[in-house]
Amino acid sequence: MAPRHAALDITIAAVGRLRRGPELDLIDDYRKRLSWAVTIREIEEKRPLPTPERRAREGERLFDVLPEGALLIALDERGRQFSSEEFAGQLRKWQESGHRTLAFAIGGADGLDRAVTDRATLLLALGRMTWPHMMARCMLVEQLYRAQQIQAGHPYHKG
Repeated sequence: MAPRHAALDITIAAVGRLRRGPELDLIDDYRKRLSWAVTIREIEEKRPLPTPERRAREGERLFDVLPEGALLIALDERGRQFSSEEFAGQLRKWQESGHRTLAFAIGGADGLDRAVTDRATLLLALGRMTWPHMMARCMLVEQLYRAQQIQAGHPYHKG
């Protein structure tokens, strides 16, 4: 049996509100399965600002909802791509080095402000394809669940 690692407290800080529907149902299903706490903090900037100003304001608002002391991972198309096993291994490394609070930042349609990506410990790409930001949340939560199952030696992951 694989060794059990410390629990994680994970925040997903995202631009935009996810409405009721299949994406939210899928996210809720995986969150219920996870033993790690996953909190979703959504922000919106409704003012009609020029793109650079809106992105900067979204960045400020994302910083406002991040847990203090959290290790920040920014989802970005230019980020590092992991296999599921590698992602589980990276989470394990952070756990073993004492990190218990992680925050994943997901930008809006125009991406994340540079202040967010500059502060991030890791830029993470979910692949080279472009995904709707609401789908990125689903994919991230599923990969967190998969990583937990890989760490536990559970057969959910058959990679």
